Parts: sequence; structure tokens; C-alpha cells
Amino acid sequence: MTIHSSDPFATPQDQRSPLRRLRGRLASPVTLWTAGDGRARAGLTVSSVLVVDGAPGRIVGVVDEESDLWPALESSGRFVVSLLGPGDEQLADRFAGLLPAPGGRFRDPIWTDTPWGPVRQGAPAWAGCRLDGSRPYGWGLLVEATIDEINLADPVAPLLHYRGRYRGLNGET
Repeated sequence: MTIHSSDPFATPQDQRSPLRRLRGRLASPVTLWTAGDGRARAGLTVSSVLVVDGAPGRIVGVVDEESDLWPALESSGRFVVSLLGPGDEQLADRFAGLLPAPGGRFRDPIWTDTPWGPVRQGAPAWAGCRLDGSRPYGWGLLVEATIDEINLADPVAPLLHYRGRYRGLNGET
């Protein structure tokens, strides 16, 4: 239940960045990037991601260089990109640092270690990736990788981020 019809802490419309408003009008897939193993596991919710067809397939994404993910990804040279679906909103927020994670982000026993990093059991799709390089890009770090393995489960509509909210393909969530 809420007492406000809108976010009382939101920046007023006339003071918002036009660039951020443009980005908000582009629907983005919500993915979870994970790396490391054991106590060295790290993860981050990433929506700035693009899969590029080719032989081999490639993936690029923009991550926060100051996140827990980057040192784990950089040291291992491998990581997992998992697609999130409707119902994964709290998981996405937990790995984005928007929700508290008492006991750590990987506290639930729903993770399986792979050669690329931890994978959430029941993930609708995931790719094992090998780091090719990175460079500063805007306020983030552009990460380029080769896709070594792809695992696809039954098709599930992706979770999208659009205009500051999670949505499914039908506009709900």
C-alpha cells in the first residue's frame, strides 16, 4: 500500500536529463551478470547489453567499474550472463543494490557453479562468456566478450526495463 500516487523523491520533470529520458524510452532486457566461485562470487543486474551474431558469437555490456562484479570478472576472465523473466524483479533489484541482501546476494541455495561463474537454477537462458577486453565508456565500462556456451530452457518472455519500471512484453509486472 502507498500513500503517494507518484514517487515523492523523483526529480521534477523539467529538471530531468534529456539523455536519461531518451534512454528510459528504450526498452532494455534485464540480465544478471555473475562471476567467481565460492565466497568470491559477485553479480550485477545489467540492462545495457547487446548480443552480436557471428562466429563466434559475442556479447557487449556496460557495467559499473566500481561494482563488486568487475574485480571478480576481471580476475577470472569468465562470467555468466543470465536472462531474467517476469517474477525476477526482486532478484534484479537485489543484484542492482536496490534491495537489502542480508546474508549476501547469493544467500539462496539456488545457484550452480559452472566454469564461467554461478548460474541461478531455473534461469530461462544463460551464456558462459570469456572476457575479451574492456574500456571506459560514458560513466561505465564497456565489456566485450566471446560467448563460449549457450543454455536455453523453455522460452520465457524476458523481463524488460522501460521508463524506470520492470515490464513484461505485454506491458505488465
